[in-house]
Amino acid sequence: MRELADASIDVVKNGEIKIRPEGAERNYYHWMRNINDWCLSRQLWWGHQIPAYFVKLEGQENDESTDDFWVVGRTEEEAKQKAEKRFPGKKYELVRDPDCLDTWFSSGLWPFSTLGWPNKTPDFEKLYPTSVLETGWDILFFWVARMIMFGLKLTGKVPFTEVYCHSLIRDSEGRKMSKSLGNVIDPVDIMEGITLQELHDKLLQGNLDPKEVKNATKYQKDSFPQGIPECGADALRFSLIQYTTGGGDIAFDVKVMAGYRRFCNKIYQATKYVLGNLPEGFVPQAKGGKTGKESLPERWILHKFTTAAKEVNEALAAREFSRSTSLAYQYWYENLCDVYIENSKAIIRDGTEEEKRSAVDTLYTVLEGALCMIHPFMPFLSEELWQRLPRRSGDKTKSIVVAAYPEYDASLEDFESEAAYEVILGASKGVRSLMSEYLIKEDAKAIVQCYDEKTYKTAADEQASIKSLSGKALTNLSIIGPNDATPTGCAVFAVSSSVAVFLEVAGRVDIDAEITRAQQKLKKAADGATKQRKILDAEGFADKVSHSVLEAEKTKLQDLMAEQKNYEESIAQFEKLKLGN
Repeated sequence: MRELADASIDVVKNGEIKIRPEGAERNYYHWMRNINDWCLSRQLWWGHQIPAYFVKLEGQENDESTDDFWVVGRTEEEAKQKAEKRFPGKKYELVRDPDCLDTWFSSGLWPFSTLGWPNKTPDFEKLYPTSVLETGWDILFFWVARMIMFGLKLTGKVPFTEVYCHSLIRDSEGRKMSKSLGNVIDPVDIMEGITLQELHDKLLQGNLDPKEVKNATKYQKDSFPQGIPECGADALRFSLIQYTTGGGDIAFDVKVMAGYRRFCNKIYQATKYVLGNLPEGFVPQAKGGKTGKESLPERWILHKFTTAAKEVNEALAAREFSRSTSLAYQYWYENLCDVYIENSKAIIRDGTEEEKRSAVDTLYTVLEGALCMIHPFMPFLSEELWQRLPRRSGDKTKSIVVAAYPEYDASLEDFESEAAYEVILGASKGVRSLMSEYLIKEDAKAIVQCYDEKTYKTAADEQASIKSLSGKALTNLSIIGPNDATPTGCAVFAVSSSVAVFLEVAGRVDIDAEITRAQQKLKKAADGATKQRKILDAEGFADKVSHSVLEAEKTKLQDLMAEQKNYEESIAQFEKLKLGN
């Protein structure tokens, strides 16, 4: 085994085979460097029978433990020829070894034996070696290593150039799914839904011990008290890919899958909205680029789209499947649905004909691209909705399966528009936050104050966008500049150093109670900021953590400081309001 193992280590070390994730590669080296002899025989009823024959000579006792009386051959005829050569002129009987070859031995031959090896068939010449092998980390040594060993020994080539080890699914308690435990979940039950009683009934269909039935019934009651809701194939698929961080185990939770079922509905509703706003006879632009007439919200969403396409492709190439689904989800939910679609409603309702047409063209571009982006993770829903979209002029594509996958387009990248639109998003977030905090659900009045002329112009030009994104409760919105007086009788939300949002609360809240509440929240934010500073200032902290963790901790401090500033200004506003009363 040492010779086979050393050669198999070398092809991974020199990069001929890439094993992902890194933890799986380390595990591979551990197994191969500590290799043991391998017993190839198994006493099974099935499998490849060992091609070894015992030569039982007539008239004498033969010892089966002696190698001299054993011959091997691809066929019984080949074995006979070897026996006759070894024992010329003697009468004998060939008795084939009843044992089978180890399952992993037979499985190790799979990459080339299925292609006609040892003959140099057209399939073998064209299809060997293959590219990517995807498998569970638990059989990395039992199967993957054996395929590499045999491939190198018997063909002189590696059997594949990349191995990706996926996670294993366990139940919500972290136990391996096992029929003997009664905790196996049928994927069809997740897709179609099943009642708790039907789950119980399934336990009685097998041969579980009554004690195990009792334990499994309790597990089902605890884990699925209402049964399993219908989640659909796409929600199940998306969840499993989202779970796939590489190696490790997945603690199965149906609530996660039910949540992605709601995400599927979000995609459906977004597509329905776009289709409902396409003019009769609408034909998309021949190419989904810019026309130069796009508004700030359009330039922002196109920038977000090309950025998401770039990052998703990078994640897929790096086999970071969980990250790729998170990026696609974020683009769909946070950028397309929650922001641009909401913003487009005001443009389509109140804009000029030219503005409406541009908004609709952009809606089509970013939705079609979004469906293609989510397709590998949600193939059924994306195909169904994509088929309902009108095709671009000259586009004969029959199915989203063969449609071009979104790629980075430098012409859509626009960091300046992104920064400008973040002002709009920050202002609308401030309005919503204040209305929620002070329980103002109707007839809300807000003022956005900008502290430099550039920001003021951006906010003034996009006043309708801010109002649209702030919600229906906001009925009055004003934009004021750096030279205007600070509004009074308001609660305040500091968006950034260049923007603050004020919400009129005079006469609508208990001033003393709000001052007390703001003081309590101020103390909590101040204490949190102090604690966060200690973490960041701790000796060696910056050197011990990764760059991403360090940046996340810095962002947390900035958020706490901004929150502290909000409450300080709110208290000042309330104090002025109290004095005015």
